[in-house]
Amino acid sequence: MSVFDVVAGDSPVLLSMPHVGCGIPKTIEQGFTPDAKRLPDTDWHVDKLYDFASDLDINIIKPNYSRYVIDLNRSVNGARLYPGKDNTELCPLSCFDLSPIYEHGCEPSAAEIERRIQLYWQPYHDKVEQVIAALYRRFGVVVVFDAHSIRSRVARFFPGVLPDLNIGTHHGRSCHQQLRELVTQCLAGQTNYSTVLDERFTGGYITRHYGQPEQHVHAVQLEISQRIYMQEDYPYHYEENKAGEVKDLLRLLLKQILLWAEHHEC
Repeated sequence: MSVFDVVAGDSPVLLSMPHVGCGIPKTIEQGFTPDAKRLPDTDWHVDKLYDFASDLDINIIKPNYSRYVIDLNRSVNGARLYPGKDNTELCPLSCFDLSPIYEHGCEPSAAEIERRIQLYWQPYHDKVEQVIAALYRRFGVVVVFDAHSIRSRVARFFPGVLPDLNIGTHHGRSCHQQLRELVTQCLAGQTNYSTVLDERFTGGYITRHYGQPEQHVHAVQLEISQRIYMQEDYPYHYEENKAGEVKDLLRLLLKQILLWAEHHEC
């Protein structure tokens, strides 16, 4: 199985979905607990929510391996995304509910983590950099849209129920202010969904690393509460009726981002 799949488009927008992968090599899976093998913290069905993206000529990259193998949205240097708060590791050791991913004694060694970096993390990010460079040469501007989802209740990270739509721009540092306002207005204008900007989720490694608005590369993360489009408990069923409304909104959002990129003055 390839490390990732890429769909080339004819626009300056790159859609990244770093946590949709479900693959686990057998040599790694054999050390997992039964609960971890169900991959509860996967961004389930996010690729279905955005399956219209290729019709809009948006470039797409998504991994085939699980975030439990290695988290593509974390830095290899171990930097904490949210200092002072609970953070998950590059190669996570626990699920979001704090249950262990590995059976006792099966946790990855430093050498194993380095092996995974070279096999999974580095190729993905090399490709992201390659695509961004090619889009910049062609269009003079790039927007990286980092798509995520998460359970609506994860006490480890936030109290109570997560808002439906969580926009992350690293507090405005990962994209142009106009783009930040456009995304917020588009999503917050939908009264059916609660929307927040740069609250608990302000953007992961991808948003923070690749978002360089002074270099005309803009990055936005959208974390969607899974309760608005799927069954949050195992077996994580996709709910077509609920998801349809979410997809309509996402299609509108990405169309507006495309228009912004087309008319943005570098």
